[in-house]
Amino acid sequence: MNTHSSPKWDRRSFLKATAIACAGAGTAWLALSAVAAASWQIGCYTRPWDQHDYRVALDGIAEAGFKFAGLMTAKGKSWLIISHETSAEEAAAIGQEVTKRGLKAVSLYGGDFPVAKSLQAGIDGLKRLIDNCAACGAGNLMLGGTADEKLAEAYFKVVAECCAYAAAKHIGLSMKPHGGVNATGPQCRKAIERVGHANFRLWYDPGNIFYYSDGKLDPAEDSAAVDGLVAGVSVKDYRHPKEVMVTPGTGQVNFQKVLANLKQGGCTHGPLIVECLERGDVAKITAEAKKARKFLEELTGQKA
Repeated sequence: MNTHSSPKWDRRSFLKATAIACAGAGTAWLALSAVAAASWQIGCYTRPWDQHDYRVALDGIAEAGFKFAGLMTAKGKSWLIISHETSAEEAAAIGQEVTKRGLKAVSLYGGDFPVAKSLQAGIDGLKRLIDNCAACGAGNLMLGGTADEKLAEAYFKVVAECCAYAAAKHIGLSMKPHGGVNATGPQCRKAIERVGHANFRLWYDPGNIFYYSDGKLDPAEDSAAVDGLVAGVSVKDYRHPKEVMVTPGTGQVNFQKVLANLKQGGCTHGPLIVECLERGDVAKITAEAKKARKFLEELTGQKA
């Protein structure tokens, strides 16, 4: 893509810039670097409690002993807690609910931006998401990529147009493996290099590597292909066939090997945010969250 305003980098320059490890990398991560430089940020997304109000999820995350939270889905006027349609005032109020519980938001998933409508609509929508990410106090906006190959060129052009805008607001942009044109580590690398900006990184998701390959591609192998790209991790397990509502450490993902590969590739600290847990009532989910926290503490040798 030669038409966007972001500088076009050759592969060597891009890889040199993105080799900086994890959450401390890039201008957008400066606000978190003091914490991230020394440790993993062990946290949990709201998704496991998303049959309830987001405040119930935040209560559960805090009760489970986490200090870091990821905002994703919850019961409300929209399945998403924050989207491109959310006002900055609403996003700020949600951020206050996070801090009120002694939590720090490190990741926001706000769904898609309307690139299918037009390129400009996509740019405007992504900028609103970035604004909302800043308003709620999250350090990184996680994108899902696209399953529509016809939209891929426009989608990543929108991202390229918004990388510098996000960096100016100290917001990192990332994309997770999520099927479509970004289902595997190598596919995500291709997309990230296509954008060619140091403020667009990978938010690795081992459970999704299994899920979108129908269990055929092992993240213990795929994770070796993402050296120098990873800004954070959605800690998600998997159980065949096609089940991700699994408490980390009880499914098929070899987290020890995945983390070893990520560390070897330069990701030695940063967000490790639990995305899914075994289903149940609120008390059950919170109990599973505690198990997941203890699992990650054992995995990393670090207290949450």
